[in-house]
This record gives sequence, C-alpha cells and structure tokens, in this order.
Amino acid sequence: MIPLSSSNRRNRSKSLDKFIENFLPPIIGIFSFLILWQIFSIIGLIKLPPPTSLWTDERTRNYLLYPFFDRGGTDVGLFWQAFASLQRVLIGYTFAAIVGINVGIIIGLNSFWNKALDPLFQFLRTVPPLAWVPLALAALQQNQPAALFVIFVTAVWPILINTAVGVQQIPQDYINVKRVLQLAPRKFFIKILIPSALPYIFTGLRIAIGLAWLAIIAAEIIMSGIVGIGFFIWDSYQNNYISDIILALVYIGAIGLILDKLMAFIQTLIVRE
Repeated sequence: MIPLSSSNRRNRSKSLDKFIENFLPPIIGIFSFLILWQIFSIIGLIKLPPPTSLWTDERTRNYLLYPFFDRGGTDVGLFWQAFASLQRVLIGYTFAAIVGINVGIIIGLNSFWNKALDPLFQFLRTVPPLAWVPLALAALQQNQPAALFVIFVTAVWPILINTAVGVQQIPQDYINVKRVLQLAPRKFFIKILIPSALPYIFTGLRIAIGLAWLAIIAAEIIMSGIVGIGFFIWDSYQNNYISDIILALVYIGAIGLILDKLMAFIQTLIVRE
C-alpha cells in the first residue's frame, strides 16, 4: 500500500472541507424541512399528505418510477407533461426576449419614449399571470395562442426594463467617442451598446426565464384536455390527487432551478467582467 503524500492529504482535506461548506448545509436544510413536514402531517397540524406519500401512494409511485410512459392522450408520464410545458415556455420566452431586447434598446436610446412609456410598462409588469388569462382567451379565442401570450406577457417586462436601463448606463465617454469618431450606427451597436448593456440584458433574461416557468400553471389551466404540467396539477386537484400535485411541484422546482443555472452559465460564457 502506497502512503499518501502530504500534498495529497492536503488536497483531500481541502476537497472534504469544500464539500462540507457547499453541500452539507443545503442537505441538512432539505432533510430538516422534510422531517418537519412528515411530523406535522402525522400529528394533523397540516392537512397535506407527508413526503412519504410520494412512495406509499400507489398512483403517485407509478408517476415517480415511470416518468416516460405514454398511453395516449393526456395519460402520459410526468416527463412528457413537463416536456410539453417546457416547449410552450421556450416559445413564449423566445418571443419575449426578441421583443423585450429590441424595445428596450429603442426606449433606452430615446429619453422621450422612455419617459412616455415607462409608467405604462411599470403598471403592466405588476399584473399577475392569472389576471391575463380571461383577457387572453377573449382576445385570441384559442387556448394555445392564449397560453403563449400569458407566458410572453409575464416574461417580457424584466427583459425590456433591464435592457433599457443597461442602454441608459452606457458611459458618456463612450457616447463622446462615437461622436468624435463618427461611428456608423451598426458599429456603435456592436462595439459599444451591446457589450455595455449585456450584463443588464442577461439579468433581465435570467429573471424572465423564472417568471415564464412560473406562468405555465396559469397558462395551462385555460387549456383543458392537453398534456402539460400545469393542466396535470389542475386535473389532480379536481380529482383530489394531492400526492400527485406534490410530485409535480418537485418537477417544476427542479426544472426551474436547472433553467436558472443554465442561464447563469450562459451569462458567464458571454459576459466578460
């Protein structure tokens, strides 16, 4: 047996310390929450099934163990429910990003339009997703476009507002350079505007992806009889399958966390500090 060198022992010690520092507190926090939930459910302090119901409930256990089954119609596993919802979110989010970035740049460069439209944008961004549902249905008359509109209108405001703020924060020295060198609009856009505003744009994009994913419940409640995590939750509630709802919430939280981390990773690749 080859003894460990002192440097190897130090490296292993540092790795263990890093694991304890970064991962142990969240693990303890999650297990503490689950244990308290289990106790409160058993003694009747809360009227929800305990975390163990995800396994003890046969219907929920099947959804947990077999996420990829497909029996046709809406009788599919939670992977396909979440995948259908994610597709809708990405469509609505993409349109929100395109509109939000372009409009944000325009009003960021024009102080008159910024003053004229900012109160309207600040007012509209406070409207919750569920409030848009009946209006979207009345205006568009079809479930799928109405759902995409709800996702779009929820996600567009943080992108638009952060982009406008980012454009307004371009240092005056850069503006002076543009004037002195008489830079063409295209060069100014590529060389100065986008690099300067990019951190703000990504902040808006990161906030918006979370809001778009949150809006999926409101968006899919209006789409009866379709595959989607929001409709799955609503249908489970109507049939009193509470354990199924809890499992679906786990999916929603996990996917939301992945989307946020993915956007943060893309930001680190593109935005240079």
